[in-house]
Amino acid sequence: MSVKETFKRPISVLVVVFNAAGEFMLLNRVKPIGFWQSVTGSLMPGESPRNAALRELKEETGLLGASGLIDLRQSRLFPIVNPWRKRYAQGICFNREHWFALRLPYRRHIRINPAEHSEVQWLPLEKALELAGSWTNREAMRLLALLCQQASLQRDSV
Repeated sequence: MSVKETFKRPISVLVVVFNAAGEFMLLNRVKPIGFWQSVTGSLMPGESPRNAALRELKEETGLLGASGLIDLRQSRLFPIVNPWRKRYAQGICFNREHWFALRLPYRRHIRINPAEHSEVQWLPLEKALELAGSWTNREAMRLLALLCQQASLQRDSV
């Protein structure tokens, strides 16, 4: 196995799943315990961010989002925290995260992957912001709430 295949790529996706009622889905990671997040995952070699988002969505929740996946056209560079640094090649300290969203009409049954997550919750924005373990996840949820509010205002003014 080559060095490239041994370590994770420092390019990932974040997929925020939310519904028409304004609830955001968060998953509780198995490790570290108590770390809540949206769907996330690293890109495989040769994989596009969109394809990685669709793959991770299916792997972590059982949801198929091809027709509804929204590319938020946002990314953030963040330092890789120490507990996860060993997953990356030596000297890799930053990860580039690409943001996507999936809006559902209502809560859906989520089939979590027990190797990665222990439970799922649907929460209103403020509670989701309190629980989310990463600043990028919180920032993405705030952006989505703002975009939804702007879309609602535009519909109301027509």
